[in-house]
Amino acid sequence: MKIWNYTAEELQQLGAFYTAAEIYGQPGLWRKVFEKVSSEKKSISAFLQKASNHQCLRVVLTGAGTSAYIGLSLTGVYSRHVKKFTVAVPTTDLVTHAHDYLDRQTPTLLVSFARSGNSPESVAAATITDKYCDTVYHLIITCDATGALANFVTSSEKHVFVLPAEANDQSLAMTGSYTGMLLAGLLIGRLPELETLGGQLTLLEKYADKLLNTYWENISKLAKTEFHRAVFLGSGPLYGTAIESQLKLQELTDGIIVCKHDSFLGFRHGPKAVVDCKTLVFFLFSNSRYVLQYERDLVNAMGNGHKALYQSGVMESGEKLPNLDQVLILSDNGNHLEEEFLPVVSILPAQMLGFFKSLHLGLSPDWPSVSGAISRVVKGVNIYPFEQ
Repeated sequence: MKIWNYTAEELQQLGAFYTAAEIYGQPGLWRKVFEKVSSEKKSISAFLQKASNHQCLRVVLTGAGTSAYIGLSLTGVYSRHVKKFTVAVPTTDLVTHAHDYLDRQTPTLLVSFARSGNSPESVAAATITDKYCDTVYHLIITCDATGALANFVTSSEKHVFVLPAEANDQSLAMTGSYTGMLLAGLLIGRLPELETLGGQLTLLEKYADKLLNTYWENISKLAKTEFHRAVFLGSGPLYGTAIESQLKLQELTDGIIVCKHDSFLGFRHGPKAVVDCKTLVFFLFSNSRYVLQYERDLVNAMGNGHKALYQSGVMESGEKLPNLDQVLILSDNGNHLEEEFLPVVSILPAQMLGFFKSLHLGLSPDWPSVSGAISRVVKGVNIYPFEQ
């Protein structure tokens, strides 16, 4: 089997096998995540019910790096469907400034996302939350059953959801682990209606198939354009996707391509100055008609000021917008994915762009960090005794 015209042997020689396979295998992984959440629905529901019995429960979505961005895409899901006050706080902030985010008297559901769970901050954030709050419920969503976080010892209530084995990426950059945990977190947030969400999963698979098997050549060609910096824009649940997109491209190119992110409206307030003739601007469009009004306005305004080298984007359906060189349209027949599911599939273009750009620069996507500045699991972080 070939992936984007590369044989397995060619990908292994390029140091790209794991990254290619993990990006390409995501639709199959999503199906398995859905089935696993379904099979464990009863135990997850019982755990969440205990937490939800507290009327003033606060939900904190946490993780480090890529895992932290999952929370940014899910705050609305938990606020609307779990109907509890929800905030996304990276473990890297909880460890140093717990007092800014936690309250001793407020019962807290800490939802921790982690690929391996072995980053020093993962267990530290959970431990500090136990020490700071009188009542804590730990929901751990991870890709590694043997990791430190999955085996975190606590006297608080705890439930661990381990994703299918394929989600535990072997490559440096998180791809399937990110979308797998994102989907799992989304489904768990909407657990009572799980049986009705099968159609959303089918659309996700269909859209991913189009990106992976129809648009891959467009993305490969885009990777060969000589941009030196890139900006990813997304709003609402896609804001977290924009942050993850810029990280993915920056990681996979070992920082050679410097990236930024913002919301569509936020970009007007100064950050737009970064655009020059060597900049790629990538738009992650909402499928909300209301939100699209603001996003189209920004696209129209991109003609003012310095011109970008190239402007591209991904959109569920719609017409080609002025000033855009390319739009990846996901739907052929007007299907409508719920907006909160869009982040699961809208990250794929950035993953693929990072992969192809890494190859174009002569790097190995599986391990692009030539200097060793970044690693699969963060090391060297000292955790000091917590002081309240």
